[in-house]
Parts: sequence; structure tokens; C-alpha cells
Amino acid sequence: MEIYEVGGAVRDSLLGRPVSDHDWVVVGATPQDMLDRGFQPVGKDFPVFLHPRSHEEYALARTERKTAPGYHGFSVHAAPDVTLEQDLSRRDLTINAMARDAQGRLIDPYGGQRDLAARCLRHVSPAFAEDPVRILRLARFAARFHDFSVAPETLALMRTMVDAGEVDALVAERVWQELSRGLMEAHPSRMIEVLRECGALARLAPELDQLFGVPQPEQHHPEIDTGAHLLLVLDQCAAMDAPLPVRYACLCHDLGKGETPPEEWPRHIAHEVRSERLSRALSERWRVPTEARELAELVAREHTHVHQSEGFSPEARLRLLDRCDAWRRPERFGQLLWACECDARGRAGLQARPYPQRERLAADLRRLQALDQAAISAEALARGLKGPAIGQAIHHARLAALKAAG
Repeated sequence: MEIYEVGGAVRDSLLGRPVSDHDWVVVGATPQDMLDRGFQPVGKDFPVFLHPRSHEEYALARTERKTAPGYHGFSVHAAPDVTLEQDLSRRDLTINAMARDAQGRLIDPYGGQRDLAARCLRHVSPAFAEDPVRILRLARFAARFHDFSVAPETLALMRTMVDAGEVDALVAERVWQELSRGLMEAHPSRMIEVLRECGALARLAPELDQLFGVPQPEQHHPEIDTGAHLLLVLDQCAAMDAPLPVRYACLCHDLGKGETPPEEWPRHIAHEVRSERLSRALSERWRVPTEARELAELVAREHTHVHQSEGFSPEARLRLLDRCDAWRRPERFGQLLWACECDARGRAGLQARPYPQRERLAADLRRLQALDQAAISAEALARGLKGPAIGQAIHHARLAALKAAG
């Protein structure tokens, strides 16, 4: 039995990046050998075991054979005669197909170290084409290693996979799993760029793909192109350390501009309504978790109003807070403001401009949360008011507080 450290831990140590997870491949062993040594089996599709003390994953060396379309269509062979090189050959990228032995020596049969030095994402073998998830994984790695290019032959292979319909076989949960991880990387724009370059974005999210080439008014958007704006906004999300729901909401906030009739360009009248509808459809297709889905719809509908709120009267600001259900969902309202600031800063040359709307509306909410609603309700009851009239009394108290604040 020989044990090798493989994959991301080897790659990241060579890059000088922190290593948090360790994966291991075991050559020359059977499942029974692992059980006899106290390892706990966890793999369903192929033999993976947890170390009895470290609980790190140890997988038996294996090969795979394509048997059907999609990423489930594989036959896995794990046996003591499978070599380390055979196991590494089934991996996606050369930079992920390196190993270290027990003495710390690097095993690199497919040129991963060379591609790390060249800052290149390259597939290991033609077997890359057998698993469409690898397109999403490569795009996610591009968002992490934003200064890496995609090898021309790899990009060509990805396009062939898209044309063959492999991406269409992906299940929603796996798409969301990979894309959500890519959104949380340091440069999420690169993920979108790579998916677009290979044609996968048009199949996975045509609503996003059609934003590219759509113009916006230059006075508000110096970058002009709506797709370029989207990329800038996503990278602002990363720069501002936004959580996943905010990043997903920013991904969806301008979807309606892709449906604006060309004769109306560069204006996009009522694009917010269209964006909300398209956001809902995309969330349903990808089975996006509720928190991110609801925030995306809210941001799509209200982001323009938040941008314009500096000129709002107290009455208009109160209506905005009401529409956003800020009283019951203050945290979500805060995330709305976060997304709007990312949107405002995601414009060419305007990344550092101030966005006072966020603090102004947050201060409004804090001020109104400080009102003693129980006392207001008790006073209204003492005056003989009931039901909706009590709600009106609270509304009037909130409005008075906003007017007093200016």
C-alpha cells in the first residue's frame, strides 16, 4: 500500500497559498485493507474512506469509463493494480493532477508544475470531455486564479462539449454548487467570461449572456456595455467582501436590460420589472436557496429606487422601507443596500466614488426601529383605535420621525 497527497493541497503549496484541505490517494489496496486499518467508508459511487484520526479523505486509486451522457454516466474501476499515473490521468486540469509521496517528492506526469509557472489552465487528457461539470470547475478556478489563461486547446474542447449538448445534461443542483462557489472567489467576473467564451453561458443562463452588447447611457455607465457593467459589479462584490446572497443578487440585478427593444437603447424603461421576473425564473431553474432568491428579486425591483433615494421625500423613503419589508427583514434590507452600493461602484472609473444612500437609508431604519411601537399602540388603543387604525398610527409616527430627522 502506498499513500500520496494529491490535488489542491499540492497545487496550493507550490503556489505558496494556504492549504486547508488534504486529499489522499491509496495505491495497491482493497476496500477490505482500508477497513482492516480502521478507515470509515463514505463513498457511494467509488471507494472513499475517512482516516480514523484525522478524518481526512483517502480514496483508492481508480479509473473511469464514460458510459452515458452527463456527469453521472461513468463506470468506476478501483483495484490494487491501478497506478498513481492512471488515477491522476482522469483528473480535470494539469495543475490538479500532481501528487507528493511520503518523502515529499513531487510526482507530476502531466506537466502541472509547468502550467503553474505559465499561469495556464489546461486539461489533462481528452477524458476532460466526458464530464461537463469540468467546464464549471475550470471557470470557477479562473475566478480564483484570475491571472491564469485557458489553454487554447482546452477552450476548443470546451466549445466542442457545449456544441455536443453535454452542458444541457447538468442537473440544477450541481450547476448552482459550482457557480455559487465561483461567485465567492476573488474575481467572479472571470468565471462569467470563461463560460461565455466557450458558449456555456448561453446554454446555462441566456438571460446573462444576452446582456453583452447591450448599451446603457454613458453618463451613468462610462463602460456603456451592460455585460461589462455586470463583470465590474461582480468584482466589486468581491472587493467589498459581500456574502453569497448579495453576489447572486448583483448577478441578476439588470437581467431585464437584455429584453429592452433595441429601438429604445440606450434607455431601459421599466427594466426593473423585467429583471425581477427573469431573476425569479433563473432562480427556479438553478434551484437557488430561498435567501439568495428572495434578495435577488428585491434588488432587481428596488435598486433604482435606492439609487434615487437621495432626492426622496420622507414619505417616499418610508414607502421604500415599507415595500422592502424592512421592519420584519432588517438584515435583508441591509443586504439590499450592500448590493446597491456594489452596483453603483461597478462602473468604469467610479469604483471609489461615495455611496451615501446606503448609510442614509440604514440610518432611517435604525431611527424608526428605535420608536417604541408598544407605547404608540397603547396610546392608540387608549384613544379607541382598533386594527388597521393602530397600524396607521404607527405609520404616522414613523413619518413624523423621518420628517424631524430631515
